[in-house]
Amino acid sequence: MAVEKGSAFLLKVGNGGSPVVYATVAGLRTTQLSVNGEAVAITHKDSGGWRELLSGAGVRSVSVSAAGVFTGSAAEARVRGSALAGGLDDYRLTFEGGETMTGRFLVTRLDYAGDYNGERSYTIALESSGPVVSA
Repeated sequence: MAVEKGSAFLLKVGNGGSPVVYATVAGLRTTQLSVNGEAVAITHKDSGGWRELLSGAGVRSVSVSAAGVFTGSAAEARVRGSALAGGLDDYRLTFEGGETMTGRFLVTRLDYAGDYNGERSYTIALESSGPVVSA
């Protein structure tokens, strides 16, 4: 696997249309993605003392966190609106190599901070709802 630039790891939000058109959430400095899985144990007396897990079972989810500088873009306004409404929205993560991960997410946290005479920054946390498709 080739080394990729962190600046090419982008968070995009959909416009709510059909088909969905995605816009980059501007001003991101850091972005993190976690794929989470819950194991379902099927260990029994013939397992020889080793734990056995059921493939494809359990709950899977994707968590995204990001931090950046507030720029007032339309994409940031859409994210803020989704956070205030508590609604799901379409999001896409893109990577330098051209891969994407797309799905519906809920904004579970949106924090703003600012210092006198400094930029206004924000952090965001997203949790998936339903399947996340990798392409």
